[in-house]
Amino acid sequence: MPESSVLTLRLDSKLKKQLDQISRAMNRTRSFVAAEAIREYVARNEWQTQEIKNAIAEADRGEFARDEDVLRVVKKWTHRAG
Repeated sequence: MPESSVLTLRLDSKLKKQLDQISRAMNRTRSFVAAEAIREYVARNEWQTQEIKNAIAEADRGEFARDEDVLRVVKKWTHRAG
Protein backbone atom coordinates (compact mmCIF):
# COMPACT_ATOMS: atom_id res chain seq x y z
CA MET A 1 0.00 0.00 0.00
CA PRO A 2 1.40 3.44 -0.88
CA GLU A 3 2.61 5.65 1.92
CA SER A 4 0.02 8.19 3.00
CA SER A 5 0.13 11.49 4.79
CA VAL A 6 -2.40 13.73 6.48
CA LEU A 7 -3.90 16.74 4.73
CA THR A 8 -6.12 19.19 6.58
CA LEU A 9 -8.54 21.36 4.65
CA ARG A 10 -11.56 23.52 5.29
CA LEU A 11 -14.91 22.84 3.66
CA ASP A 12 -18.04 24.91 3.89
CA SER A 13 -20.76 23.15 5.87
CA LYS A 14 -22.93 22.40 2.82
CA LEU A 15 -20.07 20.67 0.99
CA LYS A 16 -19.14 18.71 4.12
CA LYS A 17 -22.75 17.50 4.46
CA GLN A 18 -22.75 16.45 0.80
CA LEU A 19 -19.48 14.59 1.31
CA ASP A 20 -20.91 12.86 4.37
CA GLN A 21 -24.03 11.82 2.44
CA ILE A 22 -21.94 10.36 -0.37
CA SER A 23 -19.63 8.53 2.00
CA ARG A 24 -22.60 6.98 3.87
CA ALA A 25 -24.24 5.94 0.58
CA MET A 26 -20.99 4.32 -0.53
CA ASN A 27 -20.35 2.80 2.89
CA ARG A 28 -16.91 4.44 2.83
CA THR A 29 -15.18 6.91 5.09
CA ARG A 30 -15.30 10.61 4.40
CA SER A 31 -11.53 10.50 4.02
CA PHE A 32 -11.71 7.77 1.37
CA VAL A 33 -14.32 9.65 -0.67
CA ALA A 34 -12.40 12.93 -0.43
CA ALA A 35 -9.12 11.25 -1.42
CA GLU A 36 -10.82 9.59 -4.40
CA ALA A 37 -12.27 12.92 -5.52
CA ILE A 38 -8.85 14.57 -5.24
CA ARG A 39 -7.23 11.68 -7.20
CA GLU A 40 -9.73 12.14 -10.03
CA TYR A 41 -9.28 15.93 -10.03
CA VAL A 42 -5.49 15.65 -10.11
CA ALA A 43 -5.54 13.06 -12.92
CA ARG A 44 -7.88 15.19 -15.04
CA ASN A 45 -5.86 18.34 -14.51
CA GLU A 46 -2.52 16.62 -15.11
CA TRP A 47 -3.87 15.37 -18.44
CA GLN A 48 -5.18 18.80 -19.38
CA THR A 49 -1.96 20.54 -18.37
CA GLN A 50 0.11 18.08 -20.42
CA GLU A 51 -2.12 18.56 -23.47
CA ILE A 52 -1.69 22.33 -23.20
CA LYS A 53 2.10 21.91 -23.00
CA ASN A 54 1.98 19.63 -26.05
CA ALA A 55 -0.08 22.18 -27.99
CA ILE A 56 2.33 24.99 -27.10
CA ALA A 57 5.26 22.85 -28.26
CA GLU A 58 3.45 22.17 -31.57
CA ALA A 59 2.80 25.89 -32.01
CA ASP A 60 6.43 26.69 -31.21
CA ARG A 61 7.41 24.26 -34.00
CA GLY A 62 5.01 26.03 -36.36
CA GLU A 63 2.60 23.10 -36.60
CA PHE A 64 -0.68 24.84 -37.30
CA ALA A 65 -3.79 23.73 -39.16
CA ARG A 66 -4.07 25.21 -42.63
CA ASP A 67 -6.94 27.64 -43.27
CA GLU A 68 -8.49 25.13 -45.68
CA ASP A 69 -8.49 22.42 -43.01
CA VAL A 70 -10.14 24.69 -40.46
CA LEU A 71 -12.81 25.77 -42.95
CA ARG A 72 -13.52 22.15 -43.89
CA VAL A 73 -14.12 21.23 -40.25
CA VAL A 74 -16.25 24.32 -39.63
CA LYS A 75 -18.39 23.53 -42.67
CA LYS A 76 -18.74 19.91 -41.57
CA TRP A 77 -20.11 20.89 -38.18
CA THR A 78 -22.18 23.90 -39.25
CA HIS A 79 -23.74 22.49 -42.44
CA ARG A 80 -27.51 22.29 -42.10
CA ALA A 81 -29.38 19.38 -43.57
CA GLY A 82 -31.44 20.62 -46.51
